[in-house]
Amino acid sequence: MRLFLIVFGLFIATKSFSQSDTTITLQAITGLQYDLVRIAVKPLQKVTIILKNEDDMAHNLVFTKPDKRLSVVEAAIKMGDKGQAVNYVPESDDVLAASKILIPNTTQTFTFTAPSNEGAYPYVCTYPGHGYVMYGALYVTTKPLPPLATDPNIPPSRQNTEIMVSSPHPFTLEYPLLYRTFMPDCGPAAIAVALTSTHSYCFDAGKCYLRYAWAGGFVDNTAHWKGNGNAFAKIQGNIYFKDNVTYPLRVGKADKLPDVSFKGYTLANRLPTFNYALDGVDVKETLKTLANEEGLTRVFTFAKPTTQTLYFVTKSDDGITYKSSVGKWQHGTLAIPKGTSKVTLTMKRNKTQTPHAAAHSH
Repeated sequence: MRLFLIVFGLFIATKSFSQSDTTITLQAITGLQYDLVRIAVKPLQKVTIILKNEDDMAHNLVFTKPDKRLSVVEAAIKMGDKGQAVNYVPESDDVLAASKILIPNTTQTFTFTAPSNEGAYPYVCTYPGHGYVMYGALYVTTKPLPPLATDPNIPPSRQNTEIMVSSPHPFTLEYPLLYRTFMPDCGPAAIAVALTSTHSYCFDAGKCYLRYAWAGGFVDNTAHWKGNGNAFAKIQGNIYFKDNVTYPLRVGKADKLPDVSFKGYTLANRLPTFNYALDGVDVKETLKTLANEEGLTRVFTFAKPTTQTLYFVTKSDDGITYKSSVGKWQHGTLAIPKGTSKVTLTMKRNKTQTPHAAAHSH
């Protein structure tokens, strides 16, 4: 009889906090955001999440303990190229529940039990570069939520009020820094990378080449974060290089544009390496700054020694001095011989000429 009373007492205690099951549909949408920025559930409520990716890039959904969003985001970034295999979800006690990485137009359903302690539990996309702006708050509570306009647990862009900040970024920048965003003079799959606080570039993932590079600041995404998901980021600085040949790296013939396929990117100490294929040749490209110069170092690594001559094509009016570790230059085109596994190319702005003046080192 005593045992029955103990069990019955535990049942009553649990039942007094538990609630009926709830199902919530959450969508990842354009503009690095979820359609719902806040969710309210009761303590110990069984929660089923239907996550739909309606965006044109990959996303996930990770629920964390209170005030642990940024530490989980940073842990995901530090996973580097190992992160993809585990959906960029770090192994941590701070992670409460998580989805897998969803490619565009896919859905996943998963279920968890809300914590017993009331509070604001962040949810966030931990895909590299997304977690600083793509997040919301799961409120476990029996009380009213705070006013949306002053809610500190959601992105400032979703508070439906003007937020004055001294920087166009809602967080402290750490370099290198990568944004998936809309950039001017680039396709929809733009990737903006700040290598340092004064040196940045834009890589077109759809077409697999460097679009342009600039010196000064990074980008201002204020319009994007305020809800205009199609707004272009504003470049903070002066563009010193802009590609004007389209697909500079070519296979077999210098005058033949390649068929390209983007295969993603990896991060090592926050620095991205882009993986893509040109006419079946697998390429990895890493870009870095030149020491004490306005310019870039571009390292191209090939999965196998090349079986055809590759060509890197430039134009004489781009204001850049080029040098390469292998190959020969002729009329602004570098011929990279068969059997090459790696090429290092330096691009230095020629400051003695106008930005569009000829400058090639062959």
